Amino acid sequence: MLTTTYVPGAPNWLDLGSPDVDAAATFYGDLFGWELQTMGPEAGGYGFFQLDGKTVAAIGPLTEEGATSAWTPYFLTADADATTKAVEQAGGTVRAQPMDVFTAGRLAAYTDPTGAEFAVWQPGDTKGLGAVTDVNTLSWTELYTTDAAAAKDFYRSVFSWDYEDMPFAGATYTVVSPSGGGQDATQGGIMQLPQENLDAGSRSEWHPYFEVADVDATFAKATERGATTLIAPMEAEGVGRIAMFLDPFGAPLAIIRGSGG
Repeated sequence: MLTTTYVPGAPNWLDLGSPDVDAAATFYGDLFGWELQTMGPEAGGYGFFQLDGKTVAAIGPLTEEGATSAWTPYFLTADADATTKAVEQAGGTVRAQPMDVFTAGRLAAYTDPTGAEFAVWQPGDTKGLGAVTDVNTLSWTELYTTDAAAAKDFYRSVFSWDYEDMPFAGATYTVVSPSGGGQDATQGGIMQLPQENLDAGSRSEWHPYFEVADVDATFAKATERGATTLIAPMEAEGVGRIAMFLDPFGAPLAIIRGSGG
């Protein structure tokens, strides 16, 4: 499970790119009880979502030409420059070269060989999110990919992730853990997009899962406020109750009430 004791390769930050930061902040505030703390003009409109005084995600305006609203997971690296070289050597694309963010840390952003966008965070003053796995916080990261084998090779090369393949819904689901972390440190999954999704033009993308107290009530609230259904609330054996939707601006995310919750 995710913890705030971050280790290399584990997700330690998450942000949302949105065409309307204020409207998106209102949506997520209503949904999860988050409060937006803006960082001012010098931060380019970037701000932090906070819950009970802890940062649980971040948000900023879309800055890349042709970009669409999406959540981006960041994975911890001890050296963003070295990770950038590893990404290039493994066939990924560098979208943003390593850069310092004041004294908070150092970031870089990439696209994996299957087209999914992600980033890394090299901690400075800011180690990562202040809370995970609690209700209304990040609890899982999941890659839906056009080529699971290629994606697994890539991320193992870059982060040395450990994998465990498991049967799920008639397919294979790959559970991801940081190197040497074992099953107690599982942080996410990789799933091959079905052929019908590929035929419909689906692309590789990372989805965050947020733990909630009541999946059905949260899902209803989201759709009432303009979200589009991807997966209606359902039971996933051995996992819990889940649902997935697009926020009003098209960013995909999922909610879950874990079976152990």
